[in-house]
Amino acid sequence: MPLIDLNKIPTQAPKDLDKDEARKLTKQRAERIADLHQKLVAEGKHSVLIVLQGMDASGKDGAMRNVFGECAPFGLRAVGWKKPTDLEFAHDFLWRIHKEAPAKGEMVIFNRSHYEDVLIQRVHGWIDEERVDRRFESINAFEKLLAYDNNTLILKFYLHLSKDEQEQQLLERVNESDKFYKHNDGDWEEREHWDKYRAAYNEVINRSEIPWHIVGVDQRWYRDYQMTEIIVNAMEGLNMEWPSLETERTW
Repeated sequence: MPLIDLNKIPTQAPKDLDKDEARKLTKQRAERIADLHQKLVAEGKHSVLIVLQGMDASGKDGAMRNVFGECAPFGLRAVGWKKPTDLEFAHDFLWRIHKEAPAKGEMVIFNRSHYEDVLIQRVHGWIDEERVDRRFESINAFEKLLAYDNNTLILKFYLHLSKDEQEQQLLERVNESDKFYKHNDGDWEEREHWDKYRAAYNEVINRSEIPWHIVGVDQRWYRDYQMTEIIVNAMEGLNMEWPSLETERTW
């Protein structure tokens, strides 16, 4: 299979895709995701892990709101991954991740993930290439463990953002009052390493045994359109069933 090159994959919607129709389908699919999530909880035989990765301002928070906003809160969790604490640094890099993996009957969304440990640490030279290789092996083994030992459906999304669009999104955070809370000077500093991050993401995608879905996000409606389609198809493939009534009612 040829290697994936993110530089050759568009970040925008195809010209022939109708925006209004796409939004209509997205809404229908988001409602379908909610139905499937309810069945997931009721059946209690599978778990779902959604992984969202992307450069700063790629729209991870918006994706969670728009794609999963119809889901009932019971059986749904979102976990945002930031710099490890001192306690987490004292353990192996997957220790904190494994504790947040979904239980059967649960969907968990990772906003960033265990892949940060072969992205930011690699880009800044905080780990050497031998450790990078070993961590890739551990990540693949970890994900396969979740898949086979806990019936976990793992859907990994790389939110594919152009450098120009990232600049516009970051500028909005300093120019629009309702987005001030998102501003972080560090995002501009990380932007200086754009090419290194792109190379690191290319390797993440190509070395993963459970495949990634590359989602163009320059137009946020297109992001939601792609993600809802992928999630609905994958969850329907679980062939879940509503539990039967096992006891006879006496009233």
